[in-house]
Amino acid sequence: MMLESLFISLGALALLVLYQQFRIYGIHRNSRKREELFQIVTENAADMIALVDVKGKRLYNSPAYKRILGYSPTELSETSSFEQIHPDDRFKVLEAAREARATGVGKRLEYRIRHKDGSWRVLESVASAVRDANGQVAKLVIVNRDITERKRAEEQLEHNRLHDPLTGLPNRGLFLDRLHQLFLRTQRDPGHPYTLLLVNVDHFKVFNESMSTAAGDEILLEIARRIGNTLRGADTITRHGTESPSLEPLLSRLGGDEFTILLDEVGDPSDAMRIAKRIQAAVAEPYHVGSREVRAAVSVGIALTLPEHVQPEDLLRDADAAMRRAKALGESHCEVFDEAMHRRAEGRLRLEADLRNAIAQRQFRIYYQPVVQLDTRRVVSFEALLRWEHPTQGLISPYHFIEAAEDSGLMVSIGHWLILQACRQLREWQAGDSSREPVNITVNVSARQFADARLANDLQEALRETGVEPSQLQLETTENVAAADPKLTVTVLSHLKHLGVGVVLDDFGVGSASLRGLWQFPVDALKIDRSLIREMQSDRAAADMV
Repeated sequence: MMLESLFISLGALALLVLYQQFRIYGIHRNSRKREELFQIVTENAADMIALVDVKGKRLYNSPAYKRILGYSPTELSETSSFEQIHPDDRFKVLEAAREARATGVGKRLEYRIRHKDGSWRVLESVASAVRDANGQVAKLVIVNRDITERKRAEEQLEHNRLHDPLTGLPNRGLFLDRLHQLFLRTQRDPGHPYTLLLVNVDHFKVFNESMSTAAGDEILLEIARRIGNTLRGADTITRHGTESPSLEPLLSRLGGDEFTILLDEVGDPSDAMRIAKRIQAAVAEPYHVGSREVRAAVSVGIALTLPEHVQPEDLLRDADAAMRRAKALGESHCEVFDEAMHRRAEGRLRLEADLRNAIAQRQFRIYYQPVVQLDTRRVVSFEALLRWEHPTQGLISPYHFIEAAEDSGLMVSIGHWLILQACRQLREWQAGDSSREPVNITVNVSARQFADARLANDLQEALRETGVEPSQLQLETTENVAAADPKLTVTVLSHLKHLGVGVVLDDFGVGSASLRGLWQFPVDALKIDRSLIREMQSDRAAADMV
């Protein structure tokens, strides 16, 4: 019975016929002849046949192992049968073997096994039990068939079904599947927004008509490559003073000259607009098709998730409407579906452009607020306050531009300039009146600057250039920034203390830092938030807290 099961699992019709012929002549009744038949079958079978004991030790391996996996019989006998199996597949193989030993019936399964050259092959396997005189399972005959090429062909067919044949990008079907997944997730948890960019090549028919469809395909391929490179190089998105990488966007070819980009965890129109502008800039670079240099442009429609959406396709509809409006405005335009969002996004981008210009034109000013010791009425330090002197809007408070400076990454360079200028000013005061008692100066550090690896080096540079003593400089950050990543905070503050620079924690009492958490932060001073101070006179509990 064991041999008959073995032949069926092999699927070898010729061997099965041979076995039946042996049965006709009664050979199956003779043990010696039966072993000879087993030897003939296994030595000549295309599939790999192994005989293992109940503990998994290999007792016999057919020559096919050498041909298919590269292992000699000696190499196989010296190792456990499970050591070559992929770690992710070992459990199901062990379970199948256990089941075969317990029931005497093996089930067909697929698993990966390591070739001698280190690559992985996919096997289809079935086990048959060999029972002893007492009817107990003593051994397992395992028949393995190499189906690696078949699996690769199946995977290639699946890939082709979901990908565009020209660009290799996900096609409309895969895009819509991902769109449905994100829609369902957002229905469950509205806290995870996503955004859709619909990119359409402007006047693409001109390329096909004036050159050729082959040239048009070549340009589409290059546009797809440039968009992909732009997305891979996208900046991280900053949220509430912490930095976290955005999830990998899904770039798809919707068909013809249209591409879609799904931006997961992006709900701010200015972030989406920034990415769209980068794509437009990349696409606008010249193309060389044969001996000709040509240029292309794209219009981009942006749609963000809204509570009004009742089905996933609503987002695609909105993006299409925004894209059509962008094309109506002319070449290389970008539009957000919601007008209010569009105005905010445009305003943020203008603000970022103005900030870059402010750095170049040196429009930032520093105001120094004195800190007075109440009992002596003596000025003991100054706090450096950043202001932006806009050429048309006048003096702008940091409350109106810090967030934009943080999101665009400009705050690091602005903060470095602020520290250097404050140290220079302190040095000037000291040189102008050597008799006055030394004072300190405090500079605010933003979340992005606080997490920047160059902060300690920038401080050393400023102190070395100006000659200011490290003990006369204090850096101030907020409780929320410090509590966002306690491990990072301890590391940064330890570096600052090593330099001899003081540390002040601002807005204490409204964030998530507890007194227990505060214990691990090496700070020199706390600035208790006004919300606690305001109630001191009327609320005994507030007074006790302070």
